[in-house]
Amino acid sequence: MEIKPFSGYRYNLQKIQNLNDVIAPPYDVIDDKLQDELYLRHSHNVVRLILNKISPTDDAENNRYTRTAGTLSEWKAEKILVRDAKPAIYVYHQSFTVAGQTRTRKGFMCVCRAVPFGYGMVYPHEMTMSAPKFDRLMLTTACKMNFSQIFGLYPDEENKIQQGLDGAIASGRFPFVEATDYLDVVHRMWVVDDSEAIAEVVREMASKPIFIADGHHRYETACNYRMQMDDMGSLTSDHPANYVLMVCVAMEDPGLCVLPTHRLFSGLPELSSEELKIKLGNCFTTEEVGDTPEAAYQVWQRIEKENRQDAIGLYTAKDGKWLLTTITSSGRDAINETAAKHHPEWRNLGVSLLHSLIIERLLGQQDYPKPTYVHLIDEVVAELNRGGYPLAALVMPATVEHIKSLSLLGDRMPAKSTYFYPKLIAGFVFNPLE
Repeated sequence: MEIKPFSGYRYNLQKIQNLNDVIAPPYDVIDDKLQDELYLRHSHNVVRLILNKISPTDDAENNRYTRTAGTLSEWKAEKILVRDAKPAIYVYHQSFTVAGQTRTRKGFMCVCRAVPFGYGMVYPHEMTMSAPKFDRLMLTTACKMNFSQIFGLYPDEENKIQQGLDGAIASGRFPFVEATDYLDVVHRMWVVDDSEAIAEVVREMASKPIFIADGHHRYETACNYRMQMDDMGSLTSDHPANYVLMVCVAMEDPGLCVLPTHRLFSGLPELSSEELKIKLGNCFTTEEVGDTPEAAYQVWQRIEKENRQDAIGLYTAKDGKWLLTTITSSGRDAINETAAKHHPEWRNLGVSLLHSLIIERLLGQQDYPKPTYVHLIDEVVAELNRGGYPLAALVMPATVEHIKSLSLLGDRMPAKSTYFYPKLIAGFVFNPLE
């Protein structure tokens, strides 16, 4: 894949003493409460760029996008944000603890040529929705800047690229910054502007595909923005809009961590465990595992131990019971019929079985509300004790290998099939598009 170094805009450390105060997670995980907290944390927090607040008086002339553009111009004029003098590749490490283990995920930031899916070497794995893409296109058009990175995976069995970059930063020649986010993840970034080190990365990446791990909406937005510029006659061969900001991480990186995304459903009919068993029919075997929300820990322990995509935990709030379900041969026939347009590997995914077979076919629910997504069993238990969810589901995450194989087959997974932890941080470096 064609990548390049770029001269990014960064916070001026003479003006911003503590980067902890100005970083933020990606826009799509910021709820109203966190948005308020980030606004109050610092007057220059990046949330004001990636997710400006909506006002009741917004109109075509004054809205969240025009305000963001004005804020960006002010921060540039006040030297809050300054541009690096030389093009660089920005080495990016994230150190975090999960399940009692401390890990470090390593990658690098560059700009990647924005080519529509199906026309190059960038592959999606999840479906996208029109509303987020419209929102991001409005922001990009107003500000002409990439504020957040797309998360891309590339194959590198020998980990050659990252090892080369680790050697470069070990020399101590390149400046670095560090910040800790609200989840206690430590983010470090080195500005590698050495031409030889950059040339080696560009050369090695040229033959490699990139699989989007996170940021599908932003990548498609970059392609739409490029097309928009072309339609306006403003796109030249070397225009920055030909590229998009991306973090590249090797698929073999030992720090990669994919967490499950469990579902809590509202707006579905209330069923007891016995009524659910009847609905599941001969498509699933069922085993009662517990009769309180806290039994989720036991159910998940069993699912993880078996490490099977078709093992799904289902909770019925009507009687407070958990069922551990496993698909049968009849269930296989049913999903093959229901999802015949999808590849067999897609039909084996836990999230596919849950949504296409259990919710939509066996329970007969088509236009149900978007579920609440959580990643930790603690969160599942807390939400169930809070109430309001007639059904909950514990489901295995798709793996990196699933992403690779289904992406190459051109078959996109259901939404929220994967959750790469931790999220990339916004606020370290921005990519100008003009």
